[in-house]
Formats: sequence, C-alpha cells, structure tokens
Amino acid sequence: MKTVTPVIISASRATDIPAFYTEWLMNRLRAGYAVWTNPFNRNFSQTVSFEKARVFVFWTKNPAPLMPHLDEIERMGYHYYFQYTLNDYEREGLEPGLPPLDERVETFRALAERVGKERVIWRFDPLLLSDDLTVEKLLARVKGVGDRIHASTERLVFSFADIDAYRAVKRRLGGSYREFGLEEMRAFAEGLAALNRDWNLALATCAEEVDLSAYGVKKNRCVDDHLLRRLFPRLFPDDPALTAFLGPPPQRDLFGKIVPSKSLKEKGQRDSCGCIRSKDIGAYSTCPHLCRYCYANSAEGAVRRNYERHRVEGEGLVQTGE
Repeated sequence: MKTVTPVIISASRATDIPAFYTEWLMNRLRAGYAVWTNPFNRNFSQTVSFEKARVFVFWTKNPAPLMPHLDEIERMGYHYYFQYTLNDYEREGLEPGLPPLDERVETFRALAERVGKERVIWRFDPLLLSDDLTVEKLLARVKGVGDRIHASTERLVFSFADIDAYRAVKRRLGGSYREFGLEEMRAFAEGLAALNRDWNLALATCAEEVDLSAYGVKKNRCVDDHLLRRLFPRLFPDDPALTAFLGPPPQRDLFGKIVPSKSLKEKGQRDSCGCIRSKDIGAYSTCPHLCRYCYANSAEGAVRRNYERHRVEGEGLVQTGE
C-alpha cells in the first residue's frame, strides 16, 4: 500500500468527520496515520501518514463532538480551521439529521469564542430554489442566521446547488427544487451585498464559474494558502515546515501582474475550484446527516450500511472485507 505524507489534511469534503467520527479521528491522530480507499476503485488504498501534516481543514455542520478534543489536537502540534456550514432549511426538511438551528447557532458562537472567529468560516450552501423557496425567501433565511453569527466569523461562502448533474440528488429532491439561473444568481448576490453592509464580511463563492465581483463577491479558496499565510504566522510563528510548503507569497511583476511563487493548485478538483493541495481522509456515503441535496451520499441505505461497518479502532473510516 502506497504511503503519502500530505501537509494539509481535509477532514472531509466527503463526510462530516467532526460530527460523526470524532473518536475514530482522535485514534488515527494518536496512531499517526489513516487509511484512505479510492471511492471509484475499492481495490486501491493509501496510507495517509500524518508525519508531515501541519494543518487540518475541518468541514462540518456540527463540530460539537470534536470541540472537547481541540486541546489535544493542539498539543499534538497540528493547526486547523473550520468550514462550518450553517443553513436554515428546517421548514423544508432538507437536512433531517442535523440538530435544531438554534443549537447550531450556539455551537457556531462557542466554537468562534474558543478558536477565534478567523478560524470559523461560515458557509450557507448549497443554495437551491423551488416554487415556495424564492431568492427573496432565501435571502431572508441568510439574514436570520447572519444577524446572529456575523460577529463570530469573518467570511461567508456560498454556492449554487448542482442538481441535474447528480442523479441521486435529483431523485431525492424530486421535481420540487431547481437550480439558479444566471439572473437569479445576480439577484441573490445583489441582495446579499445589501445585507452585508451591516455585517462587513468577506463574501465568496465556492467552485462557481459565475463572476459576481460587481457585488463584492470573490471566488473562494476553501483550502486556502492566503488564509494560512495570514493566519498561522501570527498564531504559530515557528512552523518552518508549513512555511516551506506554502512558499513565499505571490509577487507582482514590473507590469503589476501577479506571478505565483509556486503551483499549489489542487489537481483533483474542478477547474473553478481555487483550493490548494490537500489530502482527504473521508469516504462517500457515510454521512448520517442525510441532507437531500448532498452529492457525497448515494442512497440512505448505503449510508446506514457503511455507518454500521465503521469501527472507531479501524485504520480506515469504513471497514472493508466484512
């Protein structure tokens, strides 16, 4: 089995490790490695060594189970930040496995109080429409959440749902929901920019081709070298391994054009994704949140079977060969 030694670990785009697999994660951190299996070729696995790992990017809708372990993670010498998705789709029942909205808001605030608001990035995504859920109503939902948490973060990231590209998503949503059109995207961005006059957050889209810069919306890097360069030299000034991986910041040439210092682009993501290189240790069809719009879950039955096969002492997230 090939061993890889990434500097940045993504935990995880494929599933909510902090919400459901914290005990497994802590066991793997103590062991110093995890096993990742290719979701498209179950015969191919890698040992992901944490020997050179410096940063964990936690993707979650409920970090509460992980929060009691943050002290231990820091003692191990790892840095981290959170991509925290906090939506309000309670009336639609699109996120059936989540705690109530009020509880998630309080968790968001508590996490920011613990680690600093610059390390808790608010995501309201994906955005999707129906006959009842209009652009105006979505903006009202965003406002309801943003008014409560904007002081606990510095950035709001959003994306527009891809429904037609994923058969499982289209099947779960039925014919009730649809994707945004271009003018609707612009209308949402314009409305969000108006709300943001009271919040003063950095606004960004995730892996979207549409240009919304006219509304103050940038293209995001969720695994973000810009954030790391800004954040960690201040919090952790003595980390030469991370500094060497990131390299010097981009410079401008004589004509003012930015010249990247080194290529950190994540090759496995879509062209419109701005993320730098990281290694994901999650697995598809393992997230019991069972969000109806989720592309990472194939079917509820598969999720439940995989969750039953999970072992906290296992090397990989899901046991194989059982």
